[in-house]
Amino acid sequence: MQPYMFPYLGYYQMVNAVDEFIFYDDVSFIKGGYINRNNILTPNGTTRFSVPLISASSNKMINEIDCDSNVKKILRTIEQAYSKSPNFSSVFPLVEEVINSRDRNLAHMASLSVKVVANYLGFNTVFLNSSALNYDRSLSALGKVLDVCKDRKASIYINALGGRDLYQHSDFEEVGIDLSFIRMLPTEYCHGSREFVGNLSIIDVLMWNSISRVNEMLSSYELERRL
Repeated sequence: MQPYMFPYLGYYQMVNAVDEFIFYDDVSFIKGGYINRNNILTPNGTTRFSVPLISASSNKMINEIDCDSNVKKILRTIEQAYSKSPNFSSVFPLVEEVINSRDRNLAHMASLSVKVVANYLGFNTVFLNSSALNYDRSLSALGKVLDVCKDRKASIYINALGGRDLYQHSDFEEVGIDLSFIRMLPTEYCHGSREFVGNLSIIDVLMWNSISRVNEMLSSYELERRL
C-alpha cells in the first residue's frame, strides 16, 4: 500500500490486521492524492493540510520526492484545531515528530506517520518498504504484487476495498494465496461540540478518543472473501 500522511482509520485497520505491512514506495507519485495531505476538523469545518513538496512530479517515484521544511503553518493549523481536545498533549507531539522530521523524504515521512501511530496504539505489525524487496519490477501491476507476496512467502494478502476492481481471487489462488478485502464498518465518535465527519485523518480520531476506544474502532471491520 502506498504510504499516506496520517491516513484515515481504515488504513490503520489494515495495518493492524496483518503481520507484515509493506509500504509501496517505489511507484509513481500521484499528484492531487493523499500521499502528502489529509483532512482534519476545525471549528469552521473540514480543512485540508498539505505538506509542501519540492519538485513533485508524477514522473517521479514516491521515494524520489522530498518535502519542504516550511511547515509552521501546518502545525499551527493542527494545534489550533485540537488544542482543547482531551488527548492533545499526547497526540500533538506525534504529529510534530513526523512533520518536523529531519529526513525530508516523502516516503519516509508518510510511512513514519503510520509507524508512530502504530507504536502509540501498540501494534505488533512489522513494516517494510517495497523498494528494499527483491521482486521483478518489470512485471504488470498484478505481477508485482504477486511477486512481492512470493518474496515474503505470504499465504494471505489483504487489500483495501478499492482493490476489488484490480485483483481477482483466481489470480491469487493459482499461487496459493488467500485474497481478502477489508471493509471498514460505520464508526462514529464525538468531536467535542462539532458534528461528526467521517474518514478524516487519524489525527482527529486520536485527539478525541482514548487508546482503548481507538483499538475498539480498529476491530470494526469485515474481511470480504467473496469470489
